[in-house]
Amino acid sequence: MHISVSDAKGQLTDLVRRAEAGDEVILTRHGQAAVKLVPVRRVSNGKERRKLLDTVRMTGAAKAHPGPNAARSQDFLYGDDGLPG
Repeated sequence: MHISVSDAKGQLTDLVRRAEAGDEVILTRHGQAAVKLVPVRRVSNGKERRKLLDTVRMTGAAKAHPGPNAARSQDFLYGDDGLPG
């Protein structure tokens, strides 16, 4: 089911119920798909929870970029004598 964001405002409760029941609900903006309503999957046991956490950690680590060295981040503020320059 595709529905515009403006039309969805008045039907949110019904749309959430439909998504929870397994219907595919896609909100559109200017005729283009913008977001998809999906139910939250409950993690019932420790093994599944661990697997989910490991996946999230790996995904986050893959997206992280190393930044500048914090120990040297303010070196430009000081001269060779250690005084503000």
